[in-house]
This record gives sequence, structure tokens and C-alpha cells, in this order.
Amino acid sequence: MDVSGENTNVQGRLTRRVLLRMGLGAVGATALAAFASACGSTSTATTNAPASGAGVAASTNPSAASSAAASTAPASSGATADAGSIVFSSTQLTPVDQAEKMRKTILQGFKGKVDFLPEDYGPFNDRIRAEGQAGKRTVSLIGGLHGDMVPFGKDKLLEDLTPLLSKLGDRGFPKGFTDLARLGTTDKTFYIPWMQATYFMGANKKALQHLPQGAKTEALTYAQLREWAANIQKATGQRRLGFPGGPKGLIHRFFQGYLYPAYTNSSVVAFKSPEAVQMWNDFKDLWAFANPQSASYANVSEPLQSEEIWIGWDHNAGWIQALTNQPEDFVTFPAPAGPKGRAFMPVLAGLAIPTGAPNRAGAEQLIEYLTQSAQQITTAREVAFFPVTSAAIPTDLSPGIKLEAEAIKAQTASTDALPALLPVGLGAKGGDFNKVYIDTFTRIVVNKEPVQGVLEEQAKILQGVLNDAKAPCWSPDPVSEGVCTVK
Repeated sequence: MDVSGENTNVQGRLTRRVLLRMGLGAVGATALAAFASACGSTSTATTNAPASGAGVAASTNPSAASSAAASTAPASSGATADAGSIVFSSTQLTPVDQAEKMRKTILQGFKGKVDFLPEDYGPFNDRIRAEGQAGKRTVSLIGGLHGDMVPFGKDKLLEDLTPLLSKLGDRGFPKGFTDLARLGTTDKTFYIPWMQATYFMGANKKALQHLPQGAKTEALTYAQLREWAANIQKATGQRRLGFPGGPKGLIHRFFQGYLYPAYTNSSVVAFKSPEAVQMWNDFKDLWAFANPQSASYANVSEPLQSEEIWIGWDHNAGWIQALTNQPEDFVTFPAPAGPKGRAFMPVLAGLAIPTGAPNRAGAEQLIEYLTQSAQQITTAREVAFFPVTSAAIPTDLSPGIKLEAEAIKAQTASTDALPALLPVGLGAKGGDFNKVYIDTFTRIVVNKEPVQGVLEEQAKILQGVLNDAKAPCWSPDPVSEGVCTVK
């Protein structure tokens, strides 16, 4: 499982290996497994879920869901009929401890026999394709990141789940996620959102007194963030805004999934547009208030705990140590909004049914179960992947996980939310793709080279990477027939 999207054959394919290698301090084994590097298990052990639901009944009522999630056992699916045998292949929850929590806790109340097969992308892809070609399916349900689903949808290997999505209308899936699940079509749904991780912002509570007049952390703009950071510098004499800009940091995802889409509604196509020029000029102004050590940070937890910085942006994994060790010191909130919206990069996992699945009815029943509020909260509690539904966050989550869950829910539910996908289809060129954004940042912001000239030169390199990978565009850029093209 790759919560940060940083595997990708050295960072391009949306699969399972986290490059973010850090000590997670006091955080327990559950969050460690969710956020640290995952050596995927290929265990094929079978989960024999009890036929009678051992847990309390699930409910879409928020207070009931919270109460159910606080129980020691997850909720029953509430179905009157046994779902039968279901083979469930997944690129997610592959570490051994996560897979066991899936089998023994999350699936405990499901009425059916689930053979949960956590697999690395290669075996997973080969299995789904080989069974499709042979016309003899064994797998009835697949779980994976959005990028795992894209090639299957393109090759007509997934069933249309539009009727099921309609049936699950009370779940409160964000429109941005259900739009992504269409895989570029207008009338089909190829997967149901399952769980998510992402990147967000937070701050030491000492910073709150310096917020600009009228600004709210849950609805910041980039202009307000700059003013906030400037206020802090004026009051303290210190630059206390921070980004994970070091060699092991994820600042390239900030440019790809937050800043560019927020200003241009694009990650690639508008790379050198007038809006992009404005964006880089604005970010230069913002960076003037960032701690100079940001260029060396692998994550924001350590400088936040030492109060070297008071405000930061990072992935879940980059936040968890600070939020676990000192939850009473911090607030968390969505990323700022730009002219085009409040862009953010969800690491979105979904549930799909392969074409010709032997037990489609049972698979649909399992999807219904896993998207109930109780199971969504149990998943967050057990493996630190967060809800994609309107499930109420219970008060008994560990304080650090609760802070993350609140930020993610607020960001996803923002009225101006603009989801921007992790790169899709780059293969071994993922690292080269990321380097374009890092080099652009270094030349414009650090070395202070003219913006337009740098963008023109870097756009040529970017186009070469896309050409070599034969990569089509991905959201928020419009779907392309061929290779994605920088305009």
C-alpha cells in the first residue's frame, strides 16, 4: 500500500511503496503500518467472517455511527442474506498487520466468506488481466488506488456500478470523488470510493493570534496565508512557515496537486500559462516568509515540535509524529484556495467489480458494508486510512488521528474543493516528472531566475517526459486522446 503515492517505479506508478522513511515516535503500530514504507504481503489467507454479525448494527445516522465505531467490534452489514464466497484482490492494506486487521476486525461483522488477497501491483494487474482474457474469473472484488483502476477501465475490464452508486446515495461521497470514479466517461461509474489519505495544513496554536483580520483557518486563501506568515515574522522576528522541501520531502506534490491546480485548474497543460507565471510570482512572495531550513526538511513534524516553524503543509505521514506527541498544541485545516479553487491531492482508493465477476451480488454487498459509517471509522481507527463518506468522527479516536481525520474531512467537503490526481501513466518516468517541478521551484524561487523564461525551458523538458512515457492527461486536466500536451 502506498499512502503517499510515492512508489511509482521511483515515483510514477500509483502503487505501494512509500519513500517517506521517518521515525514515527510514539505513534503505535497501527499508524506506523499505514504511514511508513510497506513491504507488500502476498498472503492468501482466508477470512471466515461470522455469519451472524458480531458487532452492533451500522447506521448512516452520524451519532449512531459514532457510537457504533466506538464499539470493540465493527458493525454488522445489516443484510438479511449471506453474501456467499468473495475473492477480494487489493493493492491496498498489503502490510501483514494491516491485512490482518482487515480480515479480523474490519470484515468481522460481514455476512459472507471473504478471501482477502493483498497483492503488489504486478501480480494484481496480471491476475485481473489474465482472468479476463481466459474468460474465467475467480476475483469478484478489487480494491486499489484511482491510478490502479484507470487502465482496467480503459480496457473494459470493470463493471459499471452506476446503479450501486445511486443505491448508496446516503453515504455522502464527495462529488469530486464520484466524478473521478467515472474514469473520464459521462454516464458510467467504475468504482465506489473506499478510503483516502492526503496532504493538508496545520499550525501551532500560538500562530492563531496572528491570523489576518477576518481570515479563518478552514477557509484560507493563499493571499491570507502570506499575510499570516508575514504577521508572525513581524511579531516574532522569525520566519515560521514551513514546507517539506528537502531531498526526501514531498514539496513536489504541493506544486503538482495544490498550487498549480489552485491557480490554473491544471497540473500539466497550463504549466507555462500566464496564470502559472502569476502563481510562481505569488509563491516567491510567500516563500520569503518560509523558514530557510524548509529547503532541507523531510517532513514538518520535527520543526513543528521544536517550534522552529508554527505553520506547515505536508502529507499525513509527515504530520503524524507531531500530532501524536503534542496533539494539544496544534490545529489542522485544509490547504488554501487560489483563483480556481481549493485544490488538494487525494490518495483515493476505490472498490471495483471486474467484468464477469463470479459473485457480483456478493461483491456489491461487501461494498455496501465497507462504505457504512461504522466500517469507515473502523478503517480509520485500525489502519489510519480516512473516510470518503460523511461518517461522523468519533471522540475516542486517538487525538493525533482525530486531528488528521478532521482536516481531511474539512478539505474534502469544502465547497470550493478541487481534487487533483496523483500522476497517472508515467511508469519509470515518475522521478523525471517530479524533478521538473523541483527544478522549476529551485530556479524561480531559490535562484530568482525570470519566471517566464524558466517555464518555457522546463516545459520542453516536461513535454519530453510525457512523450517518453506516452502518458495521457489526468484530472484536473481534461482527458486527452493521446499524449498530454503542454500548451
